[in-house]
Amino acid sequence: MRRLNKKKALTLVKELDAFPKVPDSYVEATASGGTVSVLAFSVMAVLAFLEFFVYRNTWVSYEYEVDKDFSSKLKINVDITVAMRCQYIGADVLDLAETMVSSDGLTYEPVNFEPSPQQRIWHMTLQHIQERLRVEHSLQDVFFKSAIKGDLPPLPVQSSLNACRIHGHLYVNKVAGNFHITVGKSIPHPRGHAHLAALVSHDAYNFSHRIDHLSFGEALPGIISPLDGTEKIAPDSNHMFQYFITIVPTKLNTYKVSADTHQYSVTERERVINHAAGSHGVSGIFMKYDISSLMVKVTEQHMPLWQFLVRLCGIIGGIFSTTDLLKFLYVLWS
Repeated sequence: MRRLNKKKALTLVKELDAFPKVPDSYVEATASGGTVSVLAFSVMAVLAFLEFFVYRNTWVSYEYEVDKDFSSKLKINVDITVAMRCQYIGADVLDLAETMVSSDGLTYEPVNFEPSPQQRIWHMTLQHIQERLRVEHSLQDVFFKSAIKGDLPPLPVQSSLNACRIHGHLYVNKVAGNFHITVGKSIPHPRGHAHLAALVSHDAYNFSHRIDHLSFGEALPGIISPLDGTEKIAPDSNHMFQYFITIVPTKLNTYKVSADTHQYSVTERERVINHAAGSHGVSGIFMKYDISSLMVKVTEQHMPLWQFLVRLCGIIGGIFSTTDLLKFLYVLWS
């Protein structure tokens, strides 16, 4: 009785077979079928090979959220060369709370304003990259993933020291502020600060400058700041250069770099100081920055293995189904 029930169960399972077997005597190998099989396997191999490259590729995704970190300090990285002697100029930061930040982290180095041939090539390359970034925004994704890092060529031995290189870093409060380089060393003042500009002759004024690097937060490979490589020549001694900067907190997470830093966008303006013509102000370089309340999360993503296997199975199954359909149509047409 048990054997009979077992046979009935096996018979029922066989009837549910979705892959019926064809007897060998019904199978006939033909040249056309072999050709179609070779073509199918070739296409299958090519598509699988291309799919493997898609699987190995990565892409960058962007997410936005409110920046909840308001108590930490903001690091400003500076490397600017001004066409004036170091004893004539001073650099400091005054934030929105009228707090003057000490510039002890900055170094004043006498240099020649004219760059060396190696530096000139480096600046021209950097300016070309900046031009391409303004047009091809997706180029920044390549820099994020490759973590490209370029350093300024070392300064050669110079004889004519007619300029001042101000480089180093400052830690400021995470509020809007004004980093500026102007005539005279800065001194504390009850209502802010002042610069001893009266001791410097107007003939010595020349705020032509070159920005080798200006960034906020940790300097990371793969991020080229918008002002890097900028060079401005002042047509007049009393000239004001203004940069209006919006800083965006950024959380970078790629397969090569994982850190918190800041990016920024900038607009610029320059004008001649002429009090007689109504153009008032102070000669110098002024970088007024503000901090965005939104944070950008930049993440490098990769196709998961299960998705790659599903797509691979879809390619193989799709080609088999297509070849069977084509073979059926060919036989029907014949």
